[in-house]
Amino acid sequence: MCYHTSQTRTTSQLETRFKAKRDPAFEIGERDFTFYHSNGFAHQNLLMIPQEAATLLSPAMWGIIPEDRLGITHKQYYKESIRFGSGLNARSEKLFDHFIYKHAALSRRCLVPVDGFFEPHEHQKKKFPFYIHRKDRESFAIAGIYNRSRDGYVTMALLTTEASPFFARIHNVKKRQPVIIPTSLEKEWLNPQLDAGAVHALLREGRRDDPFQAYPVSKDLYRTAVDSNREEILMEKKYPDLDTLF
Repeated sequence: MCYHTSQTRTTSQLETRFKAKRDPAFEIGERDFTFYHSNGFAHQNLLMIPQEAATLLSPAMWGIIPEDRLGITHKQYYKESIRFGSGLNARSEKLFDHFIYKHAALSRRCLVPVDGFFEPHEHQKKKFPFYIHRKDRESFAIAGIYNRSRDGYVTMALLTTEASPFFARIHNVKKRQPVIIPTSLEKEWLNPQLDAGAVHALLREGRRDDPFQAYPVSKDLYRTAVDSNREEILMEKKYPDLDTLF
């Protein structure tokens, strides 16, 4: 699954990389959506590029909620649904079947810009957080879907899929990974003319792992009493137990 991400670029840098402008309906500053670690369970707003406005960077709350649920009740919904991941991720295999996802599959897809994400690796019943990023350190896009509630809240989820061999070595229990849309196909993911078959084809492309590398980081990532939204959280951490694994 993907519950922890990193997005260290300024808004202007994202505008250049994704050829999109910040949504004028919101006051979006240069570093309003810059972070070293976003814990999904805090349900903060992230920037996304929505299918309905494919040239705009617009905020959405991380954690999709059903269309018929008022956004103002999101805290209660996240509490009720925590055993299902509080809407942070959506399994791509259920995209056209799940009662929440299927209504967004064709008309409310999005791109979520990040420059890295974190996954747990389990070894001898201990969990070690790994940071995963492109080898060239460039930003990339995770595929997502979003909903808009009757009272105006926009919420979104990151799509996940079965892990590729590389990602399965890291996320070695759940063996899942986010759907990462190749740069050349980002605009196609937002194409409103796609049918279900074309969407599934793009989801399969999202399992590519050749541009990526990973290394372990501090376990502060999982400590709620510690501020993990700091630059040091992206630094490699050596663990003797893992010396022979990666």
